[in-house]
Amino acid sequence: MFSKPRQLETESELYDVAVRALMRRAHSVHEMKKKLERRSDNELLVQLVMARLKENGMIDDARYAKQFARQRTESRKQGKFRIARDLRGRGIPDRHIEAALDETAKTTDEGAMVRQRIERKLRSYRGELDEKKMASMYRSLLRAGFSADVVRRELKAVTREEVPEAEMESE
Repeated sequence: MFSKPRQLETESELYDVAVRALMRRAHSVHEMKKKLERRSDNELLVQLVMARLKENGMIDDARYAKQFARQRTESRKQGKFRIARDLRGRGIPDRHIEAALDETAKTTDEGAMVRQRIERKLRSYRGELDEKKMASMYRSLLRAGFSADVVRRELKAVTREEVPEAEMESE
């Protein structure tokens, strides 16, 4: 895909790369370490820059997880399972993920977000709401990270009919 980036030799060069990356977007400790390791073969140099970033408060997994979870629930309307999976993929420890999800759960209503997504999806459907469309909606809500119980309850409430469990869970 891309050639290996130019290798950096000094701490100040590597620190500048890290700061520029953080100016574009927040990074987890794991992501930043990987980024710096691609730019320098000197492990000690990477550790020095990582320590300096932490000391200056520029990278913090707990703060990153809270900000990430808040942004994903408020703007993307994603559920806690999806957010947790994405944070784990970015190398965030489980203790920070749980704390961030607990904090966002206090301010958001998962049922309301599911209802909002269902209503938006129903407006786009043409014709009658059949089993195939229900199953599709169910799967998309699960992919968005909502719990199966909440999804089933809200689908049943919105459509006023029994949600066929067996067919949807097996797909």
